Amino acid sequence: MVAYVTVRFSGSSSIRVLIPLTVRKKNGRPKILPPTDYRPSEDQAQDPHILRAIGRAWGWRRRIDAGEFATIQELAEAVGLAERHVSRQLRLAYLAPEVLKRLTCGREASAVSLYDLCFLAGEGWGEQKRRAFD
Repeated sequence: MVAYVTVRFSGSSSIRVLIPLTVRKKNGRPKILPPTDYRPSEDQAQDPHILRAIGRAWGWRRRIDAGEFATIQELAEAVGLAERHVSRQLRLAYLAPEVLKRLTCGREASAVSLYDLCFLAGEGWGEQKRRAFD
């Protein structure tokens, strides 16, 4: 998709700017993606959906480790979510420390969606890092 922006100046002069856009759904919402050669600035914020999901997963993991819940099914019933959803998102608590650090503190955007990030926990730590950021 391409967007054109026309800027008109006083008089009859104007400039037309071509902006290449890629629109893709991310976390169920349309998102405009930057060009592949775009380098984000240092002040880029983390994805709030990913941060919230990681925090929730760690909270659930602590509650299971503390013995508050014996199974994922009990946890899912207590928090009012589907067992499948809880099971999938709980995997985020088992991501490699380097991946977690870069997602939460490093201000780096993940190259994969939150859904795909949930399945990286089953991979080796080196593979997680490569797939999440390359």
